[in-house]
Amino acid sequence: MSGTRVDLDPERAGRDLASLVLTVVELLRQLMERQAVRRFDSGELTPDQEERVGTTLMLLDERMTELCTLHGLRREDLNLDLGPLGTLLSHETGPPPGA
Repeated sequence: MSGTRVDLDPERAGRDLASLVLTVVELLRQLMERQAVRRFDSGELTPDQEERVGTTLMLLDERMTELCTLHGLRREDLNLDLGPLGTLLSHETGPPPGA
């Protein structure tokens, strides 16, 4: 082994881990949202179910914003560049500007 030292910054490691976990959570949130839209469009849900799903997705979106803020991250920080495949997350992360 060479004399190279590995300098680990615990604060950065914690932020990187939070970023990774929140990226996975955001991906799942987006997938759930797309599935809900498909179910809305297909007419599978009753009006009461539509209301509950909509409220749940809105609260989850708000919680994601809170968690990003808590860890000093922006939603844009969660997106991974997959090279020629594009980015992991859709550009529709979070509510539209001004919402």
